[in-house]
Amino acid sequence: MHRVKRLASHHIMTTITKKDLVAELSNATGIKHADTLAMVESFMELVSKNLAEGNEVTLRTFGTFDLRVARGKIGRNPKQPNSEVMIPDRCVVRFKPSKELKSRVAALSVQKVNGDQSMNGSLVNGN
Repeated sequence: MHRVKRLASHHIMTTITKKDLVAELSNATGIKHADTLAMVESFMELVSKNLAEGNEVTLRTFGTFDLRVARGKIGRNPKQPNSEVMIPDRCVVRFKPSKELKSRVAALSVQKVNGDQSMNGSLVNGN
């Protein structure tokens, strides 16, 4: 079942879940649903394991998952804004899309993704 997000007053974007991907992949390949699910979960575990070991994962024509260090910063508790908490440096996963994926996404109309509003919230036609 697709999850639906409302982006603008009348535009709807669909969220595809792992369950949806497994069903679509199973239908496209003719592989049993249970076997497809096992492969998808194994793939996700393998990517996660490699990233947790500090490795970069590159999928040509799709993109690269790599690690970056998010620098530490001073954070504040919203309930106690006067108290500061030091948030230490930490490793974070970054996804860098391939040229092919960037190209496919760039071909999508802004109106399809963002409804009648541009990225800064003003209307596309300037009003």
